[in-house]
Amino acid sequence: MANQEPVIRIEGLKKYFSTARGLLHAVDDVTFSIEKGKTLGVVGESGCGKSTLGRTIIHLLEKTDGKIWLEGQDISDVKGRELRKAREQMQIIFQDPYSSIDPRKTIEATVREPLVVSRKFKKNEIDDKAQELMELVGIDERLRRSYPHELDGGRRQRVGIARALALNPKFVVCDEPVSALDVSIQAQVLNLLKRLQMDRGLTYMFVTHDMSVVRHISDDICVMYLGQVVEKCPSKELFKNPLHPYTKALLSAIPSTDIDHPFQREILQGELTSPINPKPGCRFAARCKYATEDCQQPQVQEEVSPGHFVRCCRVGEIN
Repeated sequence: MANQEPVIRIEGLKKYFSTARGLLHAVDDVTFSIEKGKTLGVVGESGCGKSTLGRTIIHLLEKTDGKIWLEGQDISDVKGRELRKAREQMQIIFQDPYSSIDPRKTIEATVREPLVVSRKFKKNEIDDKAQELMELVGIDERLRRSYPHELDGGRRQRVGIARALALNPKFVVCDEPVSALDVSIQAQVLNLLKRLQMDRGLTYMFVTHDMSVVRHISDDICVMYLGQVVEKCPSKELFKNPLHPYTKALLSAIPSTDIDHPFQREILQGELTSPINPKPGCRFAARCKYATEDCQQPQVQEEVSPGHFVRCCRVGEIN
């Protein structure tokens, strides 16, 4: 049996922004694929390009260069009707569940909106579909006529999830969907996302800076640093055998309750490299204790073991 085409595949994806000082390399030469029904976690410090990557894939931002495939179809440069068709298959759940929802519309109107805009449903179908979506994500009947400011953060995020799923997308970018929520509510929303994925065969790209969250929900993990993927592998492999010095520093920062075997903290020194017109070498070199002159040369992403990719010329020497 032939291998199934990945739901999302990107190759050499770049997104640059023009500034007064030059080009800001927000996403720079990123390549990966996500299989149907799987979750790719994308982690890294604030400003590393995680959210920009997700928005570029679904065409909320237009790429600078690179290729994007949706179930084998090249959607890199689609416009007009083809772009609208592709966007129905790719949706996003935003980080802030309040600012991403129109405060002038009721919850029911918010969920109905994508159904109305699509022009694929009759009025009675829209009513039934909206009710089904609200029940699916756990929004009570009594809240249908409520406005966003009348709900707590968890319920508002459920509205955002219902809206994202309205047109039965195949791929969903989850842009830090639980970072603005209390810990107990985070668990509820994460479990909801996992249940919806199992029931509907959804494919996720889950953007977060929380290593504990990404471990809970992801099948594979990409670690980003200043616009580039520095390590990518299955989730269990990353936590068991991190290879890139930046990944090790991230994992060492996870709080531990094991007083008998505390983590050895990796304290990063040095200044962040500017993402504006960066030099061709390793962008982490200025903060890496293993850096040598070789790190000033262009770095390539290599598969050091099956499914485990690392962008580091010294990976074999420091592990």
